[in-house]
Amino acid sequence: MLASHAGGLLELLDRAGEADENARGYEAKSRQLRFAVLTALMSGDVTLARRMTTGDVPPLLGAERVRVHLLHCTPADRDRLARTYLDPSGYHGAALMVHCPAFKEHLICPIAEDVESGGRLRQGEVLRRLVRDNPGYALGVSRPHPLAAMGEAYGEALHALTVARNSPDRLAVYRGRPSLVQVLPRRAAAAWASAFLEPLGAVPKPTVDVTRLAVTFPRAAVARLLHISRTTVAAHCRRAEEALGMNLGDVRTRAALDLALSLTAVHPGPADDRGPAPTLPELLRTAPAVTWAESFMGPLHTGRNGDLHRTVEAWVDTGADARAAAARLGLSREHGPVPAARRRAAAQPRSADDRFGDPRPRPRAGRDGWAACTARRRN
Repeated sequence: MLASHAGGLLELLDRAGEADENARGYEAKSRQLRFAVLTALMSGDVTLARRMTTGDVPPLLGAERVRVHLLHCTPADRDRLARTYLDPSGYHGAALMVHCPAFKEHLICPIAEDVESGGRLRQGEVLRRLVRDNPGYALGVSRPHPLAAMGEAYGEALHALTVARNSPDRLAVYRGRPSLVQVLPRRAAAAWASAFLEPLGAVPKPTVDVTRLAVTFPRAAVARLLHISRTTVAAHCRRAEEALGMNLGDVRTRAALDLALSLTAVHPGPADDRGPAPTLPELLRTAPAVTWAESFMGPLHTGRNGDLHRTVEAWVDTGADARAAAARLGLSREHGPVPAARRRAAAQPRSADDRFGDPRPRPRAGRDGWAACTARRRN
């Protein structure tokens, strides 16, 4: 009798162990799927992200606009939070919670902006409450973006998080001026981007996806994000360079390519073929581009930093080579463009609209600086 009872207990324990193992396996697979979906969205491929899902498409992938919330917390808390708010489908309601592979303290949380889905009102408040209740947490929030522009939204959230970590309430929402992508004449910009990117039609789509990330983030971070080697990232970038006939080692070339890729994400579909596509100089001479550039560079012309724009222009002109820019300005390297920009910007009030004062360069700061300098000179 006792032996039979013990045998029954052992069987129950064995079943419980199997159930725990199955639960851990499900959790690992759902985490991998969420990561894959986010990777596709960061590359601007909404269709691929939807194809990855099985059964009902998660609410986030049906949203027209999305905000990225970037939570800074301890690495151990990332696992706990992702499990706590997991729904039966393996997602997080109208949001995703995805471990950032580049920064172990970051949890990337894109949330549907559509109020009808309950996304922004519910999940966003959960994250804000977590920050209020945990002194070591901080939260950066982007502006609303189309789902295909997730990469742009992430860049804003990363910039806002840098500000949040230095603010009393540890929360910052990006409130920068509209980006160049948003203000350029739609038809002309789409036509230029389509013509610029046409040579990439001959390379495999994974090469375009990897290159899209590599012109925005360091290649080592891209390798971690996609779980591939840095050698593989470099090989994809070389293939793109050969197709375009350009050197992606030049910050100006990367900026132009990033601009074209961003435009195709925001304005998908065939370009206007009613006339020849404008050149990039022509596009940057349009009134909206010039107005945007004056607004972007305006703070560098005022107050005690009235000559800071020359520092930025020299840095852009020399391909972000601090030594060459310092020589052009007659400065030592220790007092050259990047240190000077940071020292001078540090004397100004900090906000989520800062451009060049971040200790961690935000994605697309180089592109925006290059475009602003180029547009102002061509006016």
